[in-house]
Amino acid sequence: MPYLRDFSLLFWYNESIKIKAVFPMMTQNADKKREQIQMFCMDDLVPQDHLLRLIDQAIDWSFIYDLVIDKYSADNGRPSMDPVMLIKIPFIQYLYGIRSMRQTVKEIEVNVAYRWFLGLEMMDKVPHFSTFGKNYTRRFKDTDLFEQIFSRILQECYKYRLIDPSEVFVDATHVKARANSKKMRKRIADEEALFFEEQLKKEINEDREAHGKKPLEEKKEDPKDPPSCGGSSDGKEEKTVKESTTDPESGWFRKGEHKNVFAYSVQTACDKNGWILGYSVNPGNQHDSRTFKSLYDKIKDIGIQTLVADAGYKTPAIAKLLLDDGITPLLPYKRPMTKDGFFKKTEYVYDEYFDCYVCPNDQVLAYHTTNRSGYREYKSCGIVCEGCPYLKPVSYTHLTLPTNSLV
Repeated sequence: MPYLRDFSLLFWYNESIKIKAVFPMMTQNADKKREQIQMFCMDDLVPQDHLLRLIDQAIDWSFIYDLVIDKYSADNGRPSMDPVMLIKIPFIQYLYGIRSMRQTVKEIEVNVAYRWFLGLEMMDKVPHFSTFGKNYTRRFKDTDLFEQIFSRILQECYKYRLIDPSEVFVDATHVKARANSKKMRKRIADEEALFFEEQLKKEINEDREAHGKKPLEEKKEDPKDPPSCGGSSDGKEEKTVKESTTDPESGWFRKGEHKNVFAYSVQTACDKNGWILGYSVNPGNQHDSRTFKSLYDKIKDIGIQTLVADAGYKTPAIAKLLLDDGITPLLPYKRPMTKDGFFKKTEYVYDEYFDCYVCPNDQVLAYHTTNRSGYREYKSCGIVCEGCPYLKPVSYTHLTLPTNSLV
């Protein structure tokens, strides 16, 4: 069975079955390569199509220096870290899904592409991970630096027509706060006013006056009662909330069936290409429909034609807000929920001329009042309904329907 050796390959040929096999020779010089001294350029080690190279080519980072110039001293103090590097490192962390800043620094130490992106040489020492936290909590605290950077990059995307704001998608997600769920305290907090509350009160009183009713009066607290009896001295509703002693700005959120944590609610608005057009951060115990206004104020002037959202945003107030601004709301349909034993609302017939409803037994439900929640209440005579053939043990003499534009 003859065989031939040719350079680094071993050829084996079997004459009887006409099969040729090729085997690579074993190489044992890995240790020698580690000890070699070579001259190279870091730019040659980063592929031309690498994501960080494409980002660095698309963004002119020099504008950051103008934003932070008043945060640094020009003629005294120790040399600081490059502020552009402070912004680029979180880019690396979130682009590649690194869980913590500590791990991000470890990755930068051994990754050539990360060093090239940050402008670090191979032998340059990577800053300690605590340096970033100190800059964020001290130097840049109570500033809108990061929002300005976000807006500047977004403007560049608009400039090159990468964004299509005609269709915007809004959703919220909960992010767990770095707060111990066992370290908390209970406190009395005022119920947060709805963004449409003043307009709702106005429309309710207009509707009541149109039906010959007196306008609703403001709730007044008895001065003899202390604020702890269910109300505050300024007339606002109060509630008891759980507050973290570690992170008071977070909110107590029920995660799953058996777990409660402190969290934040992060709302984002994106176009159909995935570009984030705006965001807002709120405590995790606030409903999406209540926090929508803070996000909407940031994006309402970018040219939205259609806004798509889930059922959490399906409220008459949000729909009216969008329609008044010429935006088409695209929200999921939900069937009306009816208690067992009651007629469905679709089974009633509304008479617009007489402003009344007719039940399946052809009895009239006349207008009764408009309550503080913005609902019109229609009622029938209980004596007439006692002999209703549709009745089981339950009475159908009361119907509450939202006819106000905001509820």
